[in-house]
Amino acid sequence: MSAKKSFITPPFIAGLTASVLVVIKLVFGLSSGSMAVVSSALDSLGDCLVSAINFFALKKASAQPNEKFNFGYGKIEALTTLFEGFFIMGAGLLVAYGGVMKILNPEPIDFSIGAVVMVISLVMTTALVIYLRRAAAKYDSMIIYADATHYQVDLLTNAATLAALIVVHFSGLVIIDALFGIGVSAYIVLQAMPLIKESVYMLLDGSLPTEITDEIKELIAKKEPILSTHLIRTRKSGNICYFGVHLVFDPNITLAKAHECEAELEKEIKERFSQNKWIFEIHFDITDDEEIERGEI
Repeated sequence: MSAKKSFITPPFIAGLTASVLVVIKLVFGLSSGSMAVVSSALDSLGDCLVSAINFFALKKASAQPNEKFNFGYGKIEALTTLFEGFFIMGAGLLVAYGGVMKILNPEPIDFSIGAVVMVISLVMTTALVIYLRRAAAKYDSMIIYADATHYQVDLLTNAATLAALIVVHFSGLVIIDALFGIGVSAYIVLQAMPLIKESVYMLLDGSLPTEITDEIKELIAKKEPILSTHLIRTRKSGNICYFGVHLVFDPNITLAKAHECEAELEKEIKERFSQNKWIFEIHFDITDDEEIERGEI
């Protein structure tokens, strides 16, 4: 069943997991007095919001094209990922702020309580990241991939928090907790950048990866009726790939034969890149009129 049509989607599972972690971290974080644990609880609270948005965005992105949105709603995935990228960055800055406050106002930390909650969080988050990574690969969804990256960042922050608690317990230096938090915040901000970059690239109709385009060109080159190609245009919206090209045929070829060749080409591309949905915009030419089409003549 499609991840976009089923009620129990990856974002739903992620949100449910985050909700449980919020309660655990907040209760035990306040009890232990660890700023790192409390900051992690606030981050998990944000995770709930992000996963809720992703849940609805993933469903809307699969809606069929209509008269108002002729190309569907695939770019909702890019918009949601852009939001999530900035959200992750904001969470990183919040953790940094909490670390600075901890340095200015150090408080004792209950190691046993904090350590237990972070171990629980590590186990749950590790399982969630593995699940989301597999789902992202299966459905080729930018939203699920962003969610996986988000929780992977959480996994690191949880590990760093646990490490900070251990160091503080044996050294007695409470400031270590704050320094770990600030260090992790820098990593969180860096992890947000690729998500923002990728989502903006999709929103600007960036072309498909060069390796995909090159493989398609090789498939076209093997089609003997096709003399040459020009005006290749590609883009991606959600998990839908758009491929446009002008194919040059011999003037004496029949329209039926040209269409047969086109159908075979589309079938081969779909089979070669079956993880994506494809929409083709293929034009037949009898001469290479690229300069005219580009308005250069």
